[in-house]
Amino acid sequence: MAQQQRRKRKTFIGTVISDKMDKTVVVAVDRLVRHPLYKKVIRRTSKFYAHDEHNECRVGDIVEIMETRPLSKLKRWRVMRIIQRAKVPLPVAQEEVAEETEEQLLEEVLATPAGAEAISEGTAIETPPQEEKEQLPELVEGNEETETSQPPS
Repeated sequence: MAQQQRRKRKTFIGTVISDKMDKTVVVAVDRLVRHPLYKKVIRRTSKFYAHDEHNECRVGDIVEIMETRPLSKLKRWRVMRIIQRAKVPLPVAQEEVAEETEEQLLEEVLATPAGAEAISEGTAIETPPQEEKEQLPELVEGNEETETSQPPS
């Protein structure tokens, strides 16, 4: 039997936008298209479900995907390689920011003499009262209805 030549498979480079599934990632591939009438260049995004055998991809990674046989209802692509790792994964970055703000608040409290003294004694720290805003009486424009309003006869 003669060997059949396999056609060249399509490859795209895109960004991982979801890795919540087991061994599957969703990759967004951007392409630039010229509008047929207005000739403006428009960015179009396509989402592809790709097979990630070792669960290595994370959100934000730039990956190369290659066309393959159907692996499931939606998966027709396979992750070939990770071109660039995400600088900082989004959930980790949010946790670090939250920790930093807590640490900064603690440092600010300890920097004041009353705060350090209150913490050593275990008492609550009094915060200075905030200025109260003047409350303006509500003005109602238009017709005021009386308690016993009756339609004109």
